[in-house]
Amino acid sequence: MIVVIRRQRRSAVLTPSALPCLRDVATVNLTAGCAHGCVYCYARSYPSYPGDGTIVFYTNTLQLIREELPLRRSPPPVVYFSPSSDLFQPVSQVLEMGYDILEFLFTKGLPVAFLSKGCIPSRHMELLCANPRLVQAQIGITTLDERISTMFEPGAAPPAQRLKQLEELRSAGVRARARLDPLIPGWTDEPAALDELCRALAAAGVSQMSASALFIRAEIVRTLGRLLPNQEVFHSLLRHYPAPCAARSAAGRRGERSLAKALRERMYDSVRESAVRHGIALSICGCENPDITSERCCIAGERPDPRTGSRQTKLFAVESAKT
Repeated sequence: MIVVIRRQRRSAVLTPSALPCLRDVATVNLTAGCAHGCVYCYARSYPSYPGDGTIVFYTNTLQLIREELPLRRSPPPVVYFSPSSDLFQPVSQVLEMGYDILEFLFTKGLPVAFLSKGCIPSRHMELLCANPRLVQAQIGITTLDERISTMFEPGAAPPAQRLKQLEELRSAGVRARARLDPLIPGWTDEPAALDELCRALAAAGVSQMSASALFIRAEIVRTLGRLLPNQEVFHSLLRHYPAPCAARSAAGRRGERSLAKALRERMYDSVRESAVRHGIALSICGCENPDITSERCCIAGERPDPRTGSRQTKLFAVESAKT
């Protein structure tokens, strides 16, 4: 049972994220907290996090978007729905508001992008598929094992449902890709399982995906210890993260633990081998792995790179021209 606290938002809606890959993007948060309850979610460390089993629903989000858009010098190149407050949470108020915002943005001809691990209702799917040129979708999926998925992402859609959604979006001409993030050492990084996942993604029509390993913060360590099924599971995961929380992670953030560079490189090599075998182009998140790559993972879809003016991903641009 999810407790929903209704609240008026006082700050602006269409604001950039603090994440490096989203600093030039208008990002929308429909809620504080998320009903999916992923035990590893970085948003659990935010000061605004309302606590387990609770979300704060901002009732005036659409009203503020209507007011903010005319005040901008130019329309945003894309409106991105933040995964920290998933657009497709299993909460009726969130789903209704999300639909109304999508519909409004489409009537204005504004592109939208989202990353979701949720179940997309048929009504929303029809709206997305009716506007394929304005939609860039990413579906988060790291395993086909429903037991593992339920352990780490208890409120999210089952893996089979996420695959079906990818196939439906792709069939409608929507630029949809998979995001294997976070890859969890000892649980979702086994080479045979990754190969099975890539085979299923290819069968669903996916030709592009991105990946990154799990980074954990001090608050997440406490959450994992509290919410994972037992201490054996907790310690089997934590042993891969020996760095003290006071140190900077590979991404340069204080209070994060990261996998050793060599372990992440082996993980990504394994994913890449499977991706190539099944005809899928892979990108690694350079924001989270600057010690390994400078790639950008297109978390908010394809758009001009503010540093160069070029497209973030040539393959994605080619795919866009075909749809």
